[in-house]
Amino acid sequence: MSGASDGHPDIHWPSGFSPDQAHGFCQAQAVVDAPPDLAFSLLMDVPRWPEWVPGLTEVRAGPLVRSFEVWFHGHRFELFPGEHVPYARVGWSGVGAGVQLYQAWLLTAVSGGTHVVTENVVRGPAAKSLTVLSPLWVQRLNSLWVTQLKRLSEPGRQDDDA
Repeated sequence: MSGASDGHPDIHWPSGFSPDQAHGFCQAQAVVDAPPDLAFSLLMDVPRWPEWVPGLTEVRAGPLVRSFEVWFHGHRFELFPGEHVPYARVGWSGVGAGVQLYQAWLLTAVSGGTHVVTENVVRGPAAKSLTVLSPLWVQRLNSLWVTQLKRLSEPGRQDDDA
């Protein structure tokens, strides 16, 4: 598992959710052959997440105006938007299935596309157990998010799986 020192210096963590306070922490990154606005719009299109986020089967508007519920591998999570800087960074916190989490995304324009970094902090009893049983679970999850975001963002790639 990556450690706190592996975190990106430009990720902004809410109080209590820094990598050094986590029971699980990981980072994934890739260069996407698309502009930041396209990658950002895919991340913000929450109702479409089940189409491309591995393990996510359902999304519903939450009980609060700025919350939503997702079902991930059969477990309900309530997510709350956090940081939101269009085309540059976004994050959300969540609670469910014995964990609290914060997932942050950093999008930076680079020659030929967007450098995408996502980091995830997970805390709680279930996160402690999973980290012991499968130390790479959070890393795999973030890698899958980035792989799918890359697939959907790049021109012509969306049709590859059809």
